[in-house]
Amino acid sequence: MQKTARRRWLGLASVVTIGAMALAACSSSSTSTESSAAPAASAAASASAAPAEEECTTPTPVSLQLQWFAQAQFAGYYAAKDKGFYAEQCLDVTILEGGVDIVPQTQLAQGNTDFAIAWVPKALASREQGAGIVNVAQVFQRSGTLQVSWADSGIATPADFKGKKIGNWGFGNEFEVFAAVTQAGLDPANDVELVAQQFDMLGLLNREIDAAEAMTYNEYAQLLEAKNPETGKLYTPEDFNVISYEEVGVGMLQDAIWASEERLADPEYQALTQKFVTASLEGWIYCRDNPEECADIVTANGSKLGKSHQLWMMNEVNKLIWPSPNGIGVMDPAAWDRTVEISLNTKNLEGSTVLTAAPADGSYTPDYAMAADAELAGMGLNTTGEDFAPITVTLMEGGN
Repeated sequence: MQKTARRRWLGLASVVTIGAMALAACSSSSTSTESSAAPAASAAASASAAPAEEECTTPTPVSLQLQWFAQAQFAGYYAAKDKGFYAEQCLDVTILEGGVDIVPQTQLAQGNTDFAIAWVPKALASREQGAGIVNVAQVFQRSGTLQVSWADSGIATPADFKGKKIGNWGFGNEFEVFAAVTQAGLDPANDVELVAQQFDMLGLLNREIDAAEAMTYNEYAQLLEAKNPETGKLYTPEDFNVISYEEVGVGMLQDAIWASEERLADPEYQALTQKFVTASLEGWIYCRDNPEECADIVTANGSKLGKSHQLWMMNEVNKLIWPSPNGIGVMDPAAWDRTVEISLNTKNLEGSTVLTAAPADGSYTPDYAMAADAELAGMGLNTTGEDFAPITVTLMEGGN
């Protein structure tokens, strides 16, 4: 029989003390969580009260719904499964791939999965419409969304979108595009031509659109993996202008772990959530320190992306997570408030906003991530990544 949760870990006795201090500090925040402080405290107490060695006879089945197909955007979860971190928490985790027609937060709200990965504004929009979900770990600390144009396009800032064809993917991925247009003082209905973009960069490469939406870790790399027909060599960063929505001030929080609000009233689900968050965050720490191996792990789990593309993605995703000054998974209240403000004030073509009212207390809780960080720090792991340095990745043609 296997041992659960590596109870040989050092420092578990500190979880209650640190968790209690964190909860006391968070109790005064109107946006954190009055409703979920007690569950997290209970989960932390349960973890620290566990015996030094606990037998795992039957792992608990757990399902996680991703936003997209297997790729290094989700490497921490695949690593937690591959390296046995979930098993050590006595969890048998099934990772469910996403797709265009799959809405992770809806799957969670409907009880079709135990946990889900979703961008914050999308999830909050679903929550406002009745989805009972709670953000229990904010993994990505910053936005990875870009708008990319040719270097000769004259598009250097969102103000330059005026009169241009601006691509976006829709499905809630366009919120930052609208925010940038609004910030620049432009009317999205009249000043720009918004174009539905495929999940690739062919529209830009073929000059059918002037600026394409891209993620730092995926579509931007597709450009640098493509061959310039005029030179026979791969394109370089100098061939493009890049606008980072994070840098221009309209970046919104992205990948987070969401749990069922209704089930968080159940002590068993509280404990399950704590175990899942702890093992998942350990997986992300592992991928920070072992990016090449994690890229290989995701590839082995069925990713269709090439080896150099996958490593690029792993490296860029690490940049979105690290450093995490408050600890991995712990919400930055300022980033939350910015995401909410943008969601309340940015209008789409029909004049609607992402949110009509500020989310209620309990929409997120830092308690599970803080308890997990205390446990992981007790193992001697660095949970803030203050010394993180990205690696250098050389992209090959087609990402191979």
